[in-house]
Amino acid sequence: MRKLIAFDDDTLDKLTQLARDRMGTFQELADEAFADLLKKHGIPVDLKDALRKSAGLSKAATQKKSKTGKTPA
Repeated sequence: MRKLIAFDDDTLDKLTQLARDRMGTFQELADEAFADLLKKHGIPVDLKDALRKSAGLSKAATQKKSKTGKTPA
């Protein structure tokens, strides 16, 4: 899906130069930036991350149950 994002000229120039310096593309920079933003807010980026987060929550609930002997509320 394509969406338009507006950047001022100076920011666009710096991002384009950063992509060149890293031998990558502007799209790779955008993918990395948005993945970092989602991670920062605890939103899984892909199925693998969602499963890992789900397994972590299940593990934490199981550990809490085993310590107290009760099911977590």
